[in-house]
Amino acid sequence: MSHAATQAAPKKSAGADYDGHLLEVDDLHVEFRTRDGVAKVINGVSYHVDHGETLAVLGESGSGKSVTAQTIMGILDTPPGFVTGGEIRFKGVDMLKQSKEARRKIRAAGIAMVFQDALSALNPVFTVGFQIGELFRKRLGMSRKEARQRAIELLDLVKIPNPKERVRQYPHEFSGGMRQRVMIAMSLALDPDVLIADEPTTALDVTVQAQIMDLLKEIQQERDMGLILITHDLGVVADVADRIAVMYAGRIVEEADCATCYRKPCHPYTIGLLNSIPRMDLKGQELATIKGLPPSLLHIPTGCTFHPRCPMAQEICRTTEPPLLDLGGRWSRCHFAEDLKNRDQEQSAIYLGDQKGLISE
Repeated sequence: MSHAATQAAPKKSAGADYDGHLLEVDDLHVEFRTRDGVAKVINGVSYHVDHGETLAVLGESGSGKSVTAQTIMGILDTPPGFVTGGEIRFKGVDMLKQSKEARRKIRAAGIAMVFQDALSALNPVFTVGFQIGELFRKRLGMSRKEARQRAIELLDLVKIPNPKERVRQYPHEFSGGMRQRVMIAMSLALDPDVLIADEPTTALDVTVQAQIMDLLKEIQQERDMGLILITHDLGVVADVADRIAVMYAGRIVEEADCATCYRKPCHPYTIGLLNSIPRMDLKGQELATIKGLPPSLLHIPTGCTFHPRCPMAQEICRTTEPPLLDLGGRWSRCHFAEDLKNRDQEQSAIYLGDQKGLISE
């Protein structure tokens, strides 16, 4: 059983006859079979999300964040990708054990995804109203007029000005932030229980990023959805996420509630990510970086996968893979997790500074 299954009961029942986690990924394994060999892309990932809860999944590019989401959505390209173990349970039903048609129905009714590149995700030859309305026509059998009206309502929901006029426009007539709002509107069309947002603020300026995150938070609270935010930007999710899961080389290396993770991280990789955030009190100084590159998933290092880049690495890190340790309501995959947890507040400040006020008091 995954560590997620041992956590507190969800805030709200996922269904009339089910009182477990709304969506749970349990010990998921995915590999890519290529000409160069087998890449172990996901190596035992476990996490969950409940009604009204926001889980942020963080990590560098290539850590497995998006592949996990694609597997949940059933859009993993096979080949080369293959699920080799684990479970993905939605309201207690393991979708990986269902028929293809049954999985499609479960996902269509309960799980939606906002993709990171809105321009390529939208069809340039159809109006946004047609593309949103198609969901209602195909799934619910609505007429074109009814579907168009619902598209207008959704554009209004995501705060696009003049929705009655803009519903007739094409994707290239929208700014990047507005296209992302259109993608959010499409994902909300069938009223999902879980929304997965994959890098929802990519290529947007800071002001628009804040607007998109505020919009997602507002809609999630109104609809009591479970929200999974996939990102490499810790600043984006600081005021939105309830819990954070940090991924590295296809594994969860740390999981904790948002405030705890930011104030006192218990894994060197998380510390490195936090130290790489620009800080106002260090203006003019060189930005901290994590040395080296993420490992090739064709040749994952022995022991701790982070040890080649870790400033704390010892011999045990090179030879023995650390377990995911329960530190009392939070988890860390590090041999020195207890030491990091027990460091005093003065030490913590050396690592974190005030993080630009990322965590509000």
